[in-house]
Amino acid sequence: MSVLSEPQPMENPSSRKRAHVLVIEDSRTFSSLLCHRFEKEHGLRATHCASTRAFREAVARADQPFDIAVVDLNLPDSPDGQVLDEVAALGIPAVVFTADFNRRMRERVVERGVADYVIKNNERAVDMVVQTVDRILANRHVRVLLVDDVTSARKMLVDMLQVQQFQVFEATTGSEALDMLVKHPGIDLVITDYHMPDMDGYELTRRIRREHTSDKLRIIGISSSADRLLSASFLKAGANDFVYRPFVVEELQCRIGHNIETLTQLRQLRLAAFSDYLTGLRNRRHFFDEGPARVASCLEHGEACSMAMLDIDHFKKLNDTYGHEIGDRVLKAVATRLSHMIEDTDHLLARLGGEEFGILLAGLDSEAASRFCEQVRQSIAELHVALDDTDLTVTASIGVAEVGGIENFSNYLNAADQFLYLAKRYGRNRVYSDNTLLTLAAAAS
Repeated sequence: MSVLSEPQPMENPSSRKRAHVLVIEDSRTFSSLLCHRFEKEHGLRATHCASTRAFREAVARADQPFDIAVVDLNLPDSPDGQVLDEVAALGIPAVVFTADFNRRMRERVVERGVADYVIKNNERAVDMVVQTVDRILANRHVRVLLVDDVTSARKMLVDMLQVQQFQVFEATTGSEALDMLVKHPGIDLVITDYHMPDMDGYELTRRIRREHTSDKLRIIGISSSADRLLSASFLKAGANDFVYRPFVVEELQCRIGHNIETLTQLRQLRLAAFSDYLTGLRNRRHFFDEGPARVASCLEHGEACSMAMLDIDHFKKLNDTYGHEIGDRVLKAVATRLSHMIEDTDHLLARLGGEEFGILLAGLDSEAASRFCEQVRQSIAELHVALDDTDLTVTASIGVAEVGGIENFSNYLNAADQFLYLAKRYGRNRVYSDNTLLTLAAAAS
């Protein structure tokens, strides 16, 4: 078994570097439209080259590698698509964009390992190029597990997937595949052969579906078997698609693309259902859905865990005085500050309703959680929300309770809420926890 590329954590879109697109096209109309769409609508960098010579100069002076290239096969100094060979030699994924296209040229393009192609004589040609580039760039964050015990068959599929820029894992048996899913829980798609030494692809699919639902992981079965009922068996076992060998490469690419697109849409729907419409944070539903598993994971690994509840001080008075529009602005500002505070952590943040926010603090006991929440309190106190003629400052009260063991998830929130009550009772704009009570008791003795 070998791992071809180690998956990286999903990047924050705001911190991700802008992808750099190379547009090799001698048509002024097409090149202008493409560069405008890439830069203005999709936030990408775009460099235009109208000839092979301009391409070589652009590569020589580039301050970073190009992420993808859109290549016209008919340039004045590259009438037979020679520039495509130079693009491929540099390891730049290519999308061919050409007017002259036939079966022979299609075979040549596929042999050269291009990511995709779009024909110009189509009223949606520019849209299709932009969508294709977006899809291939997005594939860099998609993890695919390929399961096949035949080395040559596996390599052919790996090469095809890597051309499409997927992060690829390999397994030679069903057992190895199941281990990979445990070690790398972010895998999005499994492509599995039917015949394997320890279990067939049908059984592997059944076992995967015990732990991974179709809205979180897609499965495509593949086989050279002559049994035409095999596809139905795979689909009934929980696969999302099936392809017989020998297959047309483009067909398999399309099937993979459609499954990834469906997975993305399902995730977007789930995210919308679990997101707070105003602040963009996770909502109460998600907090209660995800929280228990986070707590269980901490306890299983012997790690501390604490619950915090935060309430914006005097929020009703603020709404009554300045209006709900300003109140919404305050909620958004606090939510943004909280999001920044928990970046790059395993903490779970949600807006529970109104002016209340919940934070599940993974890995922090009461003392550490109290220190963290004190930093949160101070950070919120430094916020300035702009009004017409002045700036509005806000403060927050926070209650913290350490998780002692497996209980109903509501109990953790209720405990934190009790400490939040004390924080409000004793002056607001402060953090209260069981650690606070111990500190006060020690100071009084």
